[in-house]
Amino acid sequence: MTEDPRAREERSEVQVRIGQGPGNRREVLVKSLWIGVWLVFLSSPVRDLTSAHHTAAATVAGWAGLTAFVVTYLTLVFRNIGRPFTPRVVVSLLAVLGVLAPLLAFTLGSDWLGLFVYVSVACGATLPVRAAFWAVPATTVTMYLAGLADGHSEVDESLLLVLLLGFAMVGVGQLVRTTVELRKARATVAQLAANEERLRLARDLHDLLGHSLSLITLKSELAGRMLPDHPDKAAQQVADIEQVSRQALVDVREAVTGYRRPRLAEELAGTQVALTAAGVVAEVPAEPDLTGVPEEAESALAWALREAVTNVVRHSGADKCLIQLVHRQTLDGPRFELSVEDNGSGGSGNGPGNGLTGLTERLEKAGGTLEAGRIRHGFRLVARVPTATSVDVGSGA
Repeated sequence: MTEDPRAREERSEVQVRIGQGPGNRREVLVKSLWIGVWLVFLSSPVRDLTSAHHTAAATVAGWAGLTAFVVTYLTLVFRNIGRPFTPRVVVSLLAVLGVLAPLLAFTLGSDWLGLFVYVSVACGATLPVRAAFWAVPATTVTMYLAGLADGHSEVDESLLLVLLLGFAMVGVGQLVRTTVELRKARATVAQLAANEERLRLARDLHDLLGHSLSLITLKSELAGRMLPDHPDKAAQQVADIEQVSRQALVDVREAVTGYRRPRLAEELAGTQVALTAAGVVAEVPAEPDLTGVPEEAESALAWALREAVTNVVRHSGADKCLIQLVHRQTLDGPRFELSVEDNGSGGSGNGPGNGLTGLTERLEKAGGTLEAGRIRHGFRLVARVPTATSVDVGSGA
């Protein structure tokens, strides 16, 4: 599980984020291919123009109209996945599509009815939900009228396609908007949590140091006044100042240790987010049963989980990860076990990295053990710590 960063970076670049514009060239290519697949409905107009069924003037006009239609459609759709146009520009571009599609279908024939698919999709993807509920059926009706005017007997088969694709894009658009809102809400919650943590830190430091510093200041002034006439009493005040300052230093160190000590439940929540964001399918327990697990042992397991997940995300190249937390009865007594198993390579190194060495030392201080190594289909890390009930078992023996 040593460092091999390029595999994870390459995997992260391939992923396309819902509700966000392309962040690099590869994401632009992926989204372009996804949009380009749906240009298959242009095969009928292109075949009609290349079949020499029309006059030269009609063919030139057809190519010009088709080019204008495709450019307008792609401009609208591509911009909508990044920084959307203003509502006025969106309506204007949709109006261009809404004019070109029936105009080309009426003048050049039923082979051009496929353009209404793009009009319906554009309406569903770019308009608000209420407006799209009117625009998609209106597009369908317009296509039906264009087909009847041309005497196209199979227009009924295309009606359902235009209607369903339009409303499907309404759902997709709503999903994208919901995802964007959830992402903003998550960022807001994280900011609020950080602000609350700062307030708690400030409050705790004030409670810890306020009284001690006030007492030190008071005794320093008193010692200064006693020093000329009562040096022995001044020396006692200085000794009291030293004692108070030492105790304040101990309190601050204990407080900082508590802040730095990770909690297993918090690490599990962060693990789920980190693995999902990295494109790893994760099975993570919702709430750990920490019955009998001392705080120091829980902290060691939290560090082990953090290190293991970091290696899965950055170095292993895995796409699946299973995390288990169980109580086990072993020959050495009851143990609480953390298991992190992935289907990756475990990195390119041949020996344990500094992270695993540090974890082993942390777990040994808590009375636990660490096992890590390759398995048949990936890599597994197992951390075990004794539970409080192991003392009872030993005393009973």
